[in-house]
Amino acid sequence: MKQNRIFWLLLVIALLAFAWWLKSRNNSDTQFDRHASHLIYTKHARCRMACRHIDESEVKEILETGNIDYGKSELHARPDPKYALEGITHDHQLVRIIFAPSNRGMVVITCIDLDRDWPCDCN
Repeated sequence: MKQNRIFWLLLVIALLAFAWWLKSRNNSDTQFDRHASHLIYTKHARCRMACRHIDESEVKEILETGNIDYGKSELHARPDPKYALEGITHDHQLVRIIFAPSNRGMVVITCIDLDRDWPCDCN
C-alpha cells in the first residue's frame, strides 16, 4: 500500500515537472515576433543569401511560417536570443535561417540551405 502511494506521488511530480518544462518552452516562442516590420540583415546574411539563392521574400516566408528548431536555437544568448527557423521556401529550398530579435528590429544572422552545399566565399 505504501509503495503504491509513493509511485503515484512520484508520477504526479514527474507530470508537474513535464508541464512546467513545456510551459517554459512555449513562453520563449511567444516572445518571438513572426511579423516583425523591420528586418536587419547582417553582412554575413546578405552574402550567404546571395551564395545560396535565397531572397528577402523567402526570408520573410520562413520568419512567418518556419518551425523553430530548439536544438539549433540559442534562446539564452546575449545580447539577444537566436532562433533557428526551418522550412521550405516557395522555390522548394529546405532552409534554416537564424533570427535574433533586438530592440532595433529582427536581425537576420545567416541563411543555410539544408539540402545543397553551395560554393561561397563569405567570411
